[in-house]
Amino acid sequence: MPSPRLPDLPLTALSPLDGRYTAKVAALREHFSEFGLIRARVRVEIAWLLALAEEKGVAEVPSFSKAVREALQSAAQSFGVEDAEAVKRIECTTKHDVKAIEYWLKERFAGTAEVAQVIEFIHFACTSEDINNLAHGLMLRSALREILLPALREIATALRGLAHAHAEVAMLARTHGQPATPTTLGKEMANVVARLERAATAIERVPLKGKINGAVGYYNAHVVAYPEVDWERLAARLVTEIGLEFNPYTTQIEPHDYMAELFDAVARANTVLIDLDRDLWGYISLGYFRQRMREGEVGSSTMPHKVNPIDFENSEGNLGLANALLRHLAEKLPISRWQRDLTDSTVLRNMGVAFGYTLLGWVSLRQGLAKLEADPARMAADLDLNWEVLAEPIQTMMRRYGLANPYEQLKDLTRGKSGMSRETLHAFIDCLAMPVDARARLKALTPATYIGRAAELARRI
Repeated sequence: MPSPRLPDLPLTALSPLDGRYTAKVAALREHFSEFGLIRARVRVEIAWLLALAEEKGVAEVPSFSKAVREALQSAAQSFGVEDAEAVKRIECTTKHDVKAIEYWLKERFAGTAEVAQVIEFIHFACTSEDINNLAHGLMLRSALREILLPALREIATALRGLAHAHAEVAMLARTHGQPATPTTLGKEMANVVARLERAATAIERVPLKGKINGAVGYYNAHVVAYPEVDWERLAARLVTEIGLEFNPYTTQIEPHDYMAELFDAVARANTVLIDLDRDLWGYISLGYFRQRMREGEVGSSTMPHKVNPIDFENSEGNLGLANALLRHLAEKLPISRWQRDLTDSTVLRNMGVAFGYTLLGWVSLRQGLAKLEADPARMAADLDLNWEVLAEPIQTMMRRYGLANPYEQLKDLTRGKSGMSRETLHAFIDCLAMPVDARARLKALTPATYIGRAAELARRI
């Protein structure tokens, strides 16, 4: 016996983006839901009709009165869920999503005389992709500006705060997982800020392109109907006015190369943050960071003492999912058989899923950062256990003063030996044939003070 249909609730959603995590990614619904796509299509259709009315060569579409122009623009701006549901009802008959929008607009303005007399110029000479590619461009533009780039910069701001606050907090570095030349906690955070700034700039610089040039990209039907109109100029003006960059060379579809560039750029930002998630996870494990506890939270179902780094684990997992989708989009979308096939259409409907996992990863990371408290005492204790890291400056000074086999001497003294002490190193330094002030400078070093320009670099970011 079949199970009864479950109610449509976050609890019963197939995707965790619409279920467990819905509150964290809800802001993207307005942009990447089917409602968002339909609304963007309506805006493009109305913008095209208004552009035709402003083109003197299209005599059959006279200029609209101010009131009608405002009514058309209002229909685009105030388009709501009930309107989208009406479009979907028409689609049940047409079985074509873009044609349903054309019919909805014709019904919507059938009672407006100025529009009714030019009603067949709605969707004039357009293929569906003339509307779709511009709609997708508008969706990406608004989501990037209003949600995604601000969220990425919030992470950079939080990390910058950590970089400045802990600029001088010395920390043992670990190259290959082994004790290495000291750094500062602030400098490690500053490194990530610099990477994120480059990543955000790369995302921001991707030109969002669009076209409105007919069935195969050459204004074929346009030229037959109005040979005297400069259709390329009109198309370029429309695309530019709605906030996109005109692409004059396309087939039926805008080739999506800019989308591939954009998705790759977002994936690279995500990769930087996965790297950060893993490093912070490790620093928490070492005790360099503690996590602020919240009343009532449980870390383990059986071990009461645990405070797990779940935000960074959640972020890492979801950014991995995001990148799998973003990279598929980047690899698939620029490929289309001959002048058009439909494989891009269904894939593009998952832009919101890719950006949903991206935003979820960013939100989780931001939550984790807000819980962190550095433990300088723990870092200092670790440094004091690893005096062997001063082998590097000692052998470097020996090179300066021409002493024989400096690297080899320090390797014999320190390599693979635990518990190296200040006293052992100072005894070695005292025997070196170099100026007194040079030996004094080396003996003044400790693992905690051997940080080079790290603090300066951290404060400068």
